[in-house]
Amino acid sequence: MNFKNIKPTRKKLFLFVGLFVITGVFLLGSIKKNRSVPSSTIIADTSLVKKHLTALTQTPQFRNHKNIDQLNAVADYIHQTFATYGDSTTFQEYKVDGKVYKNVITSFGPENAKRIIIGAHYDVCGDQQGADDNATGVTALLELARMLKGQKLKYRVDLVAYTLEEPPYFRTENMGSYIHAKYLKDNKIDVYGMASVEMIGYFRDEKGSQSFPISILSWIYGDQGNFITLVKKITGAGPFVRNFIGNFKDSQQIKTETFSAPKFVAGIDYSDHLNYWNFDFPALMITDTSFFRNKNYHEPTDTLETLDTKRMTKVIDAIFLSIIHLK
Repeated sequence: MNFKNIKPTRKKLFLFVGLFVITGVFLLGSIKKNRSVPSSTIIADTSLVKKHLTALTQTPQFRNHKNIDQLNAVADYIHQTFATYGDSTTFQEYKVDGKVYKNVITSFGPENAKRIIIGAHYDVCGDQQGADDNATGVTALLELARMLKGQKLKYRVDLVAYTLEEPPYFRTENMGSYIHAKYLKDNKIDVYGMASVEMIGYFRDEKGSQSFPISILSWIYGDQGNFITLVKKITGAGPFVRNFIGNFKDSQQIKTETFSAPKFVAGIDYSDHLNYWNFDFPALMITDTSFFRNKNYHEPTDTLETLDTKRMTKVIDAIFLSIIHLK
């Protein structure tokens, strides 16, 4: 709709109703069910989490699109770790401006079952370590690989580490997640759903540490950055998203909120799940809310020392429990 053609009073009413609807959806999403997901003796290992975070951030060069050798070295590290645990591990290679970039994929579970994608990008924006953005997401994939080994799974689970999520390739067909989602669509692969793991390591308990794309939301959720957020479409999310979110919240590993809003709300599609949405696959994002909380976003100050690895491991545990208990 073109807002220029709406009279001021009607425009205000339209925006007010829109905010009311969005807020109502948020409130419904935060209602907890009276059930729990069974726990597991397999949990994320804090020492391994720190090891992977260090390996990803303490590199000779920054892992951005200009440093192709460094990106390849990181891809090799991911591949080596994946291959230790996965049923099969491969590179998905493609060319951009004459250079070869690589997604890294490892798989678990029945080969012909419906597929679940858990993805995270390993490149950074510019010259910075990118500890939260997105070494935390990739570390989650590496730990999930270890935790999923030997599990009896109902679905095939593909863990995918993407390249080229960051500018200048964000929202282009050169994104690693676009390449992967298009492959799934072109080959008519039966996908149950996708979860993008995008910044899961920054938590703060201080008041004023959390902001929102719509300020009124602070009345509902408070202003402490001490929760993880599950971001989904406002309508048509599908059974995978509902089941995953239900399992995640009911695992009671970490304080969790659900965030659903139209695409015009800033941050809703700022990660790899946007490409799965574009190809009509059910998808959601798991995030600490990025720049709405972490002011180190896309800055040299996004370093390992700023992360809360204890709470980050709880996020990984919740993802694992969500996967193994999916209906």
